[in-house]
Amino acid sequence: MARVLIIGAGGVGSVVAHKCAQNPEVFTEIMLASRTVSKCDAIAASIKERTGRIIETARVNADDVPQLVGLIKRYKPVMVINVALPYQDLTIMDACLEAGVHYMDTANYEPLDVAKFEYKWQWAYQQKFKDAGLMALLGSGFDPGVTNVFAAYAQKHLFDEIHVLDIIDCNAGDHGQPFATNFNPEVNLREVSAPGSYWEDGHWIEIPAMSIHREYDFPQVGRKDMYLLHHEEIEALARNLPEVKRIRFFMTFGQSYLTHMKCLENVGMLSTTPVEFNGQQIVPIQFLKTLLPDPASLGPRTVGKTNIGCIITGVKDGKEKTIYIYNVCDHQECYKELGCQAVAYTTGVPAMIGAAMVLSGQWNKKGVYTTDEFDPDPYMQMLNEYGLPWVVEENPETVA
Repeated sequence: MARVLIIGAGGVGSVVAHKCAQNPEVFTEIMLASRTVSKCDAIAASIKERTGRIIETARVNADDVPQLVGLIKRYKPVMVINVALPYQDLTIMDACLEAGVHYMDTANYEPLDVAKFEYKWQWAYQQKFKDAGLMALLGSGFDPGVTNVFAAYAQKHLFDEIHVLDIIDCNAGDHGQPFATNFNPEVNLREVSAPGSYWEDGHWIEIPAMSIHREYDFPQVGRKDMYLLHHEEIEALARNLPEVKRIRFFMTFGQSYLTHMKCLENVGMLSTTPVEFNGQQIVPIQFLKTLLPDPASLGPRTVGKTNIGCIITGVKDGKEKTIYIYNVCDHQECYKELGCQAVAYTTGVPAMIGAAMVLSGQWNKKGVYTTDEFDPDPYMQMLNEYGLPWVVEENPETVA
């Protein structure tokens, strides 16, 4: 059906490439590109061993628009799947516009020099993509991505009005390391150390980082501590669910993680401001990233499960109801299938599905959109088919 170019060869990029290779009816030809082509070659070898398919690889600097345009024009994909760093979203979007191809990513843009991520920079491309007759699908990971689709599915099938939405993300995996992050350390630590925020009664409420704590008993995982964070899908859902009264996002963290993070923050290691060291400028959080374990290396040693979903309260047929729609993913099962841990798997599978929605024409609008702005049904069906089955639980525990 279509040729695709995947940019980014980390843990998520590996899952996306493997899952695209498992779906030859949609992804007839695949290229994987990264600044480090040896990573692409290793993933290509794994794909050949696991599926028998041969994919192409290339070296590209995702910060360099002319270089990106050159690669896109040479390979001639229908779509670019961006699973590089969020700081590179805009350069890749610019390259897609210049080369005339569709765009998709899993996380919204954030500037390199400030820990602030929001959709405004990418939503500003709406008219450019519309005028070019192209589509940009933003945030087709799990959260954002699947969580948006869960909300759209609930709105379509389970509620007449949605009033309260709590997105909860539990990773109960144990990797045995004193301190490590389950996706890009720089992105993860910037996200967690930033002020939290939530949407209530038509406006944003900002809070100090990690200052709202709750406990929740996650199905198949157990009771865990979780903390309110800012997360980009709140921004999209607040815009697209006009009747919603409150949207919050919570993520689980263990005490050891929080203690390590606070210590690193106190000594300045989470700073994005360059400092001079031995005559050269370094950014502390970027230096820290080089010292921490590569998340892609955690697969063989991580055990446990993730549970991510949406607790939704609203009205159906004049009566109030609450549901929890969620997925449970097992780290070791992910490793058996693709040699990865569940955080990469739960991000990479939805990226493939989002691309499939666009390439198959099931999601087809010109401009810039998030996953909750389309028919959720075919996306939900593919989640069940490609390793992320979902459950709808009636009358679950709610979050205070």
